[in-house]
Parts: sequence; C-alpha cells; structure tokens
Amino acid sequence: MSDSGVVRARSALFDLFGGHLRARGGLAPIAALVRLLEPLGFTSPAVRTAVSRTVRQGWLEPVRLPGGPGYRLTSKAERRLDEAAARIYRTRPDDWDGRWHIVVLEELPARESRDRLTSSLRLLGYGELGPVTWVAPRPANELTDVLAVESTRAHSFLGTHQGDDGELARRAWNLDALAEDYLAFIQAWEGRITTVNEADDAASFAASLELLHAWRGFLFRDPGLPGTVLPQEWGGDLAAEFFDRHTARLAPAADRFVGSCLANPAGP
Repeated sequence: MSDSGVVRARSALFDLFGGHLRARGGLAPIAALVRLLEPLGFTSPAVRTAVSRTVRQGWLEPVRLPGGPGYRLTSKAERRLDEAAARIYRTRPDDWDGRWHIVVLEELPARESRDRLTSSLRLLGYGELGPVTWVAPRPANELTDVLAVESTRAHSFLGTHQGDDGELARRAWNLDALAEDYLAFIQAWEGRITTVNEADDAASFAASLELLHAWRGFLFRDPGLPGTVLPQEWGGDLAAEFFDRHTARLAPAADRFVGSCLANPAGP
C-alpha cells in the first residue's frame, strides 16, 4: 500500500474519533475500527497500518477491551480533538473582548521544523503577520505543546490593535479566497449529500464522515474570527449552516451504525 493511502486512512481515523468516538469514551476495539472505516473503502490492512502509525505518533495507545484488543486516545489527542471540535461546531460564544493573542518566535526553526510548526500554528487558529509573528483571536490551549514538539521558544501576550481589526484580520488571513472556497464547498457537496438515503445507516455514516473531513480542512485557514471583524454576508456563515444542517440530518443513522459496530465488532 502506498504512503498516501496510509495518510488518508490516518486522517479518516481522526475524523472517526473526533466525530463519533470522543463522545463515547475515546476508545474502540481494532475490529470495530476496521468495520467502521470499511464503508469509506478502507481495507483491514490499511486501517491497521494507519492505527500503528498513529500510535507511534502518540495520538493513540493500545488498550485491552471486552471486545478484544483496542485503542484509545492519548491525552494529547484529546486536547487536539477538543480544540478542533470547538471550532468545527462553533461551541465557543462569540464574545470576543477585542484582544488578539500575539506569538513572537525567538528565532526561525530549520526548514523542515518550520514547515511543521507553520502547519500546526495554522491548525490552532493562528495567522502569520511576519516571519516570526503570529496572531489569533484567542489563545490556543495546545500552543505550548506545539512549540515544545519543535523545540521552539516564543513570547506570547494579549493585546489590542491600534487600528482597524478587520484590516489586521485580512493581513493574517486571505479572507477573500476563504469566502470563495466556502461557497465552492456548498456547491461541491450539495448534490452529493442531499441524495444520501437516511434509511441506510452505513451510507449515512460514510457520507457524514466525508463531509466532516472536507469541513475540517477549513481549520487550517479559518481561525473562527469574531463576526465584528468579518465582511458582511460572510460565506463562512452560509457554509456552516449547510454543514450543520446535513450533519444533523444524517446523525441518527450514523450514530446507529457506530453503535452497532461497537456493540458487535466482529460483525453480524
């Protein structure tokens, strides 16, 4: 199997744990993981390989369960998924106090480490103002962990911008391109998701997880800016309503499928 296939399976694992299993204790037998990812086209060897890699990276750990050998989220993974969920489902109140969280790196890491750090900071909701300066509308709980992984020292503080906050947001994030991509997301998914038969539990589960995966990609580009700094008629609001509506519509069937796989990991 190619490395790209492993990455796709690993990403599906994160979607599965974040979208369904975190709320069910964050653990599952390996046989159940294989059953759960089968409707998305992943074979048992692909799932097991992805799980092994995820364990090596410190996101999962082995555990003995009544249903057989299994895996559970590590505390690091729980923090990452909880942070992501707050932005995916927008559970934080929109009560921004006008202060930005500023992070200033003491020095630029080496190229490979810098690329990883850039990706991680963007995932946490930070936008780049300069080579060593990052800004976010609120502090991220994982910031210390992310910096430590790359052995990077930084100074951080909260402060207000003596100028137009909307202009600052446009400097740190490409809001015009983001708005266009939100509308493209709706157009790309509208025909696919509306035709899913809610009476088919496996198909509903697969479609909702694929929708979640596509939506999760916006975490790297949209920090969850407060409405006061966003353009009027923000495309992200329309896309969020679309995501919420179809996620809720498919949730009962998807939950039934997850429950059946966990209750009978070996299958019918």
